[in-house]
Amino acid sequence: MGKGDNRIMKRRLANAYLSSLISISLVLLLVGIASMLLVNAKGVSDYFKENVQVSVMMKQNVQEEAAMAFCDELGKERFIKSTVFVSREQGERELARQLGDDFLDVFETSPIPVSIDVTLMADYVSSDSLEVVRREISASPLVEEVNYQMSLVEALNANLSKISSVLGVFICLMLFISFVLINNTVRLNVFARRFTIHTMKLVGATRQFIRAPFLVQAAFQGVFAAFLAVIALIVIMFFIRSGFVQLFEIFRLELLLMVMGIVLASGLLICLTSTYLVVNKLISLGKDELYY
Repeated sequence: MGKGDNRIMKRRLANAYLSSLISISLVLLLVGIASMLLVNAKGVSDYFKENVQVSVMMKQNVQEEAAMAFCDELGKERFIKSTVFVSREQGERELARQLGDDFLDVFETSPIPVSIDVTLMADYVSSDSLEVVRREISASPLVEEVNYQMSLVEALNANLSKISSVLGVFICLMLFISFVLINNTVRLNVFARRFTIHTMKLVGATRQFIRAPFLVQAAFQGVFAAFLAVIALIVIMFFIRSGFVQLFEIFRLELLLMVMGIVLASGLLICLTSTYLVVNKLISLGKDELYY
């Protein structure tokens, strides 16, 4: 074999390795996206639940000073995430925007009471927990009533449950597809070197000795492909963030590091496992079987 043939062979191996690396990186990117959705599923659910608002209407004769003191006390409760005091003037302006500026003309005194807008901790945004919260807040002699949209809460919980189920199926499907695609890519890459494996076997090399260089190469390939996938994932998140700034507030650094770890572990595990199985199979083949 001449120098020209050697160069062609090296170029072909380099192209095969590069295409294999790109293919594995794209598949690991899917794993990264699925993992990002998985580790942030609870955070997304909590985000929507903690945006459900509960209105605490004070009695008509309650003064604003007493209502503000009650608002501060209410904010210390275990089930409260945040409280916002709404004065009579604020309530009147809000209703004026909805009903018109002259809606108060029919009343001798303002019918708008002082109120407090409350957001709850996510664990308390359910039918049973909301009823408990309503009873505890209503126990105060200052409170007239506690209002919340039960239909909205029920619809939110039902939809989040459906989304979680669909997400679980999607992630399992992505992991299965990822394993199949990476396994096939590694299989083709190793199979192209089956005659090298056969030659090493003929000169007395042990299975462990034959496997070692392939496993080392697979480990480097898995790590580098995972690195490329993580870089692509970060770039995608950077561009998406401009349109979903508030939603991205729930994506914490430790969760992103966890996703990176999952992508790296997936790349290493699948590449090493696939290479180990393929090399073992090729070592067991006879000379005639290498041509088929």
